Amino acid sequence: MYYPEEVLEEVRSRNDIVDVVSSYVKLTKKGANYFGLCPFHNEKSPSFSVSGPKQMYYCFGCGAGGNVFSFLQQYENMSFPEAVKALADRAGIKLPEVEYTEEARRARDRKQMLLDVCKEAAKYFYYQLRQPQGEVGMKYLAGRELSPETMNKWGLGYSNKTSDDLYKYLRSKGYESDVIIEAGLATYEEQRGMHDKFWNRVMFPIQNINNQVIGFGGRVMGEGKPKYLNSPETPIFDKSRNLFGLNYARSSRKNQIILCEGYMDVITMHQAGFTQAVASLGTAFTSGQASLLRKYADEVLLAYDSDGAGTNAALRAIGILREVELTGRVLSFSPHKDPDEFIKAEGAEAFQKRIDEAENSFLFEVRILERDFNLQDPESKTKFFREVARKLAVTFRDELERTNYIETLSVKYHVPAGELKKMVGGFAAQEGLVRVAEKPKQALGKKEDPAESIKKTQRMLITWLTDVPQLYERISKYITADDFTDPLYKEVFEKLYPPDGGTPESPASILSGFTEEADQQEIAALFQTQLETKQDRATREVALHDLIMAVKNNSFAYYSGRLGEDVDALTKVVNGKKDLEELRRTRISLEGLVSE
Repeated sequence: MYYPEEVLEEVRSRNDIVDVVSSYVKLTKKGANYFGLCPFHNEKSPSFSVSGPKQMYYCFGCGAGGNVFSFLQQYENMSFPEAVKALADRAGIKLPEVEYTEEARRARDRKQMLLDVCKEAAKYFYYQLRQPQGEVGMKYLAGRELSPETMNKWGLGYSNKTSDDLYKYLRSKGYESDVIIEAGLATYEEQRGMHDKFWNRVMFPIQNINNQVIGFGGRVMGEGKPKYLNSPETPIFDKSRNLFGLNYARSSRKNQIILCEGYMDVITMHQAGFTQAVASLGTAFTSGQASLLRKYADEVLLAYDSDGAGTNAALRAIGILREVELTGRVLSFSPHKDPDEFIKAEGAEAFQKRIDEAENSFLFEVRILERDFNLQDPESKTKFFREVARKLAVTFRDELERTNYIETLSVKYHVPAGELKKMVGGFAAQEGLVRVAEKPKQALGKKEDPAESIKKTQRMLITWLTDVPQLYERISKYITADDFTDPLYKEVFEKLYPPDGGTPESPASILSGFTEEADQQEIAALFQTQLETKQDRATREVALHDLIMAVKNNSFAYYSGRLGEDVDALTKVVNGKKDLEELRRTRISLEGLVSE
């Protein structure tokens, strides 16, 4: 979705980055900037800097950086349009309507109508649970030890025993029958007529990552069938590409997702503090859901029921996670059935211990495979190791990784590692899966990359200029955009100091023009390079002089190497030499610009 530049600038300028970031991170003012613990990596000493004047953030530890838009994108895992919308809402700014074709407009309007009717249904269920007719549902949820705060957070509700009261309510709100049916809230049958999809059930609203209600799950009260009933697929509800609780879990900041089977499991875990939990939506875990999780975490913990069906579901999920290159581990709840039962019996501390001790997914697969063989019988034991070897060959294409697992299994099952490795190698050769392990490179003394050293001096100068804006007037005689030989740095400098005399852009505004995360981080570093600010003025003047000389020397060498290739190179070399000679006799004064 495209928004005009002036709209983006208004949204950005009316959302002070210090205010926005401080609602997520505890910040302490130090000098001109604010510092706190970085929310994007684990650290004990604050290296996360937020600059009010520049309206930017930068972490000196992990390199994360950007403006108020990119902060929400990184922290809340939002797309750029989502971040713009969230900040516009925060500032009370009405975004312009996007122009659609007639067909696209009708589709959008229909989708919005389905979202609206689901939201209205969620409100109705929520209200019914808290009325006398919802007492049966309230007793059930209280019996599952859910607090009122948890029930409210998840919008839990109740569908009445009468089979058409939701339909009548929605019709009274102006929704047409076809919209109610298409949203999966009602069904028409010749014998029964129009009737609700859900009745006499505790209701679990299902939300997408934008916190919009897109469907429902309902748990029957009493002995009715089925025990759990879910909304059908609709234009707004694709079960294979949504997960229950992901709208909350994506902001858990734990770089880890706990995947389980039931809605109650998710809600109980969140109530206990494990806010990284999600569940599939009444269907088997899919590759689409795995790809979705890949956006929010590097590791998935499988928290399926401990029965046979749960084990089979875990085995299937492991393969799906592996396809999208996600690391999986498996939680054990023995002697309990599921996460909900375990937490109620053992508590949150014990649950965290189970997370810490979660089993490697491949070793879990081997342990389950072991059940099919009698390891006391030599023939059966040999067959078992053949299956393990085949699995090792197929699962791990990298020989070094495969060797690590061979060594672990050889210790666990008391089999010579060399023999198991030969067996694995045989299967790998048959399948064409042999990959030679790379030899570790010889450790050498780390040398600074000359190109990076040049870029560093250019970054430092741009930071100087944005920290002390009046400085440019004193050095503009010697420094131009051509002295920034990195194309990205040159582009940024020209936005700060337009060569045509146009209106200069602020650092945060400049960053808004770049959509790639790598560019945003590089630009954030441009404006946030660490400088020594505690020196006296004379010492800083010497440092500034040396920095300008370094930048000029680098550009002089750069264009000297392009004589004959670049028609403007000769002019730049001549001018550069003249500037260098003058700079050697000149000292840039910082009087009136920095404190003594």
